[in-house]
Amino acid sequence: MSVRIDITGLRPDGVAVVPSPLAELGMALHALAEPGHHPGLQGWVTGVTAGLDPHLADRMCDADFLWRSTFSDLFLPYAGLPGGTLPGATLAEELDLLDKLSDEQFVDAALEFSCAMPYGVGPSPLVDTELGRRALELAAARGPRQQRFSELLLTDPPKIRAWLRQFLQDCDEAFFAQAWARLSHQLAADARHKTDLLRRKGLAEALAAVSPAVTLDEAAGEITVDKLSVGRTATESGALLLVPTSLGRPHLSVLYRRDWQPVVQYPVGSPELTPPSSVEQLALRMTALSHPVRMRICRNLARSAYTTSELAQVHGMTAPEISRHLGVLKKAGLVSTRRRGRYVQHQLDIAVVARLGSDFLEGILR
Repeated sequence: MSVRIDITGLRPDGVAVVPSPLAELGMALHALAEPGHHPGLQGWVTGVTAGLDPHLADRMCDADFLWRSTFSDLFLPYAGLPGGTLPGATLAEELDLLDKLSDEQFVDAALEFSCAMPYGVGPSPLVDTELGRRALELAAARGPRQQRFSELLLTDPPKIRAWLRQFLQDCDEAFFAQAWARLSHQLAADARHKTDLLRRKGLAEALAAVSPAVTLDEAAGEITVDKLSVGRTATESGALLLVPTSLGRPHLSVLYRRDWQPVVQYPVGSPELTPPSSVEQLALRMTALSHPVRMRICRNLARSAYTTSELAQVHGMTAPEISRHLGVLKKAGLVSTRRRGRYVQHQLDIAVVARLGSDFLEGILR
């Protein structure tokens, strides 16, 4: 499972690392709506929430499906514009870029999370009556707020667009401008560092610095982003955007909408103590621990080192049976083996097991 970016059409100068105030505002709204995803932001979330005007807080709920569960591509409007358009230097500039999206682009991106419409496939619901009817059915199944939003979106796109722009401007005035003044320096410094890596050491090194979950296969001309989601896109415009976020950890987001340029939005900040587990490795470990016999073996190995024959005696099993279970645990990286004279002993890697919960959470939120 992963998102793959075909870079065969990527221009030599087509990779840009640029902070985006609108993308960061989207992350800010997400953190306020889902603080459990961002334990490191609890103080900031508490402070902003306490100071919010009640009317603005209510308006945040009107369309929070655009940023609560995941992030609408509306927060990356430059990706939908031709010619490899870059993010603006200010929120006002990026809101102007949002205004440049066609009504069809805007509605398509907004409907993705208001009613789970297919991801940028087929004609616009604005011109296809059957798709519009289906969109309203899906929105109604998600609740009255989504239904009202989708109805207005399909009947009067300019009104929704004006509402969203005013709402984002009010959020900027209420809390985001102050946060951006603080965060923009860190994001700009990170962008300079990644750009320098790109120029001196190449794309592979720059992507490795973005995240261990982002890798480049130069022979295949493909970037792979290790995620539980599945998607494909290509740098048809010849451009790839890397957008740093300070408020987004642990999310690693990839825009792969058809006819939009690919964007990877990656978290910056304090380095990880250990590299994040790959999705494949995480699945391997959880599968290994799902067997009751292996769980009981782990109970022994968490307390002391055991040989295969000792485990066979404790569990009333044959040595080959125990070896097969140990092989599964070792392949998953959960058990280490060491030789003590004539004996080979096995022991559970407590640190790896202790990280499973955080690795699982990072994997599903990535």
